[in-house]
Amino acid sequence: MQKIFDEVNSLDKRCYEEFFLNEDILMEHAASSICSYIEDIFEENKSVLIVCGSGNNGADGLALARLLYKKFDVSLYLASAPKSPMAKLQYKRVKTLNIKEVDEPFEADILVDCLFGTGLNKPLDEKYLTLIDTLNSYNSFNIACDIPSGINHFGQISSSTFEADVTITMGALKTSLFSDFSKDYVGEIIVSNLGVQREIYETQTNKFLLDESDMKLPFRNKKNSHKGSYGHLNVVAGCKKGAGIIAAKAAFGFGAGLVSVVCHENLDLPYHIMQTHFISENCTAIAIGMGLGKYETDEIRKILNKKVAKIVDADLFYDDLICEVLDQEIVLTPHPKEFVSLLKLCEIADISVQELQNNRFLYVEKFCKKYPNVVLLLKGANVIIAQNEKIYVNSFGSAVLSKGGSGDVLSGLIGSLLAQGYKPLEAAISASLAHAMGARNYKKNNYSLIPSDLVEEIRKL
Repeated sequence: MQKIFDEVNSLDKRCYEEFFLNEDILMEHAASSICSYIEDIFEENKSVLIVCGSGNNGADGLALARLLYKKFDVSLYLASAPKSPMAKLQYKRVKTLNIKEVDEPFEADILVDCLFGTGLNKPLDEKYLTLIDTLNSYNSFNIACDIPSGINHFGQISSSTFEADVTITMGALKTSLFSDFSKDYVGEIIVSNLGVQREIYETQTNKFLLDESDMKLPFRNKKNSHKGSYGHLNVVAGCKKGAGIIAAKAAFGFGAGLVSVVCHENLDLPYHIMQTHFISENCTAIAIGMGLGKYETDEIRKILNKKVAKIVDADLFYDDLICEVLDQEIVLTPHPKEFVSLLKLCEIADISVQELQNNRFLYVEKFCKKYPNVVLLLKGANVIIAQNEKIYVNSFGSAVLSKGGSGDVLSGLIGSLLAQGYKPLEAAISASLAHAMGARNYKKNNYSLIPSDLVEEIRKL
């Protein structure tokens, strides 16, 4: 996993004070990293348009123009005159080389956005909205310097935003790159070296980006074992029984030795899935909430208070019954609307879904501070998994998963790992990664996934 930071100004300052690297040196490395990327990917003499703002993001672009000059056909478009000391200095250097400046942007082979970066702190005015829309209309290869212009340091987007094919971010990963809104604009994310390796530049943080290597699949290394060695998951089925059945199938395919669906009505289940009318005596984990609908409160309360690992989803986030079990080590998997309801029930915040999406990390932190034992998995374009003070981001998700039943598969995967003895946080992380990787491996049209396809892809991991 990789570290994520809310801000990097303090990390830059540390470079100045501890390593005697000044701002000019860091900027030279920032520009050099973009230069190296362009040199590696593109043939010489390709046209490059660098669009610069007045601050240090623009200064990065001016330094880049100097580094690319003569090897590529470089043009500079200054959206506003250099204002920061570094921008003025870099512009003075550029002027000595007579690098071409243009009065209007144009469609180049390579387009580099150096307008604002993380310095954006207010809504864009009409001039910049029009400029960004114009840049997005070109058929260029788009590179964003640090962060696409239009995304602020909270990861919020108020209007037009530069659509990058790749974002080369400086020094370390930023939280703003992983808001749900950012997902459509950042493209591939590459971290630039600013004069020292990331291990030196970075300090302590509570946020981490998950890598594929963080997925721990439930491979069976013990030869002397039986079905009971791998746990018994009980999946509680409610009004929408299909949700529970999907979760049960996913759980069985992800390694649980036994899976039973708990339902008072007789169900048509695959032969390898059992049915019971009550929680099994030997169950090692419970999955509950998916398609639950209307239910008998006392019965659900009794299930929730069983002293076994649990994953809770969906309908229970609208009932204050959930508040009675938040002292337990359980996994909660709400989508944004459900999390908004949960925040209100827990008297943490009464907000809209839009307000949550604008500040996902903030409200996850608020919830986990109040309920440090709970593992929270907030669904979204970038899944956030958190417990206590630690936050993990799974950025591998895709629109392939935007289908009914995908969440039920995830519940089954988490429940399966819990039944097999995974700790709640480990189960949430590995199941979420498997869920996303299974969808990524799906080869048919991205609109056509059904739950059984997803389960099958996960079985191949």
